[in-house]
Amino acid sequence: MSSEIENNEKVTVKKSTFNGLIIGIIVLVGIASFFAGSFTTNLNSEQISDEDLEKALSKLELKLLQNQLPTKQEAAPVKISADNDPIIGDPNAPITIIEFSDFQCPFCARFHTQTLPTILEEYIDQGKVKLVFRDFPIQSIHPNALPASVAAECANEQGKFREMHDILFEKQNEWNNLETTQALNMFSQYSTSLQLDEETFDSCLTSGKHIEEIKKDLDDGRNYGVSGTPGFFVGNDQIGFVELKGAQPFESFKKIIEAQLDA
Repeated sequence: MSSEIENNEKVTVKKSTFNGLIIGIIVLVGIASFFAGSFTTNLNSEQISDEDLEKALSKLELKLLQNQLPTKQEAAPVKISADNDPIIGDPNAPITIIEFSDFQCPFCARFHTQTLPTILEEYIDQGKVKLVFRDFPIQSIHPNALPASVAAECANEQGKFREMHDILFEKQNEWNNLETTQALNMFSQYSTSLQLDEETFDSCLTSGKHIEEIKKDLDDGRNYGVSGTPGFFVGNDQIGFVELKGAQPFESFKKIIEAQLDA
């Protein structure tokens, strides 16, 4: 799957794309110090339980993953901005998953239909984790991705981001191959099914008013090294963020989240 992501999804997003779209939218030191600082007593007493050992290894793996992220100051936690983008879950949850995603990307849809439900059940609905959705439409291969992002932003204006987010991924095969004007009509139908104010939604959808916000998400994603979708950063500003690339299974998220909650 990873090679498929690299071949099909890792496409550079050009800034010039948006100029035409505004019109178109209308139509090893760390290892030693870790163990020395955290488990000296247990090592000396030879009383390390399997649970303690597992936690130690999880935390160590977390540190190693964090060190892979580029940072000018190695001692400082890596910070990834959530901007003011839509949040799924409790805004005060201690751990944040910042996702850069493309509504037309099949791997993104796979994550949202196969992996996210378990993350919701185990962590988000429990108030431990929140998900911040940032747009990364790869317009060169997904011509309806940007209009879909705008549709989600317009639904967010009426408090229905999550509902539109869900329907766009669940019904991706219904609109992804349509002409853009037909896709826009489909998004309008979705808004009606979600009981949004139709006139307000359609006006928002055709105005292109959220183009600049989506462009900012793209720029931030590129600055963080995102080149394909979906891309995730898990953590918070205090402990830093761990990067996950692609439609990872639940266990990949669980390993990082559990270590961060115990940090």
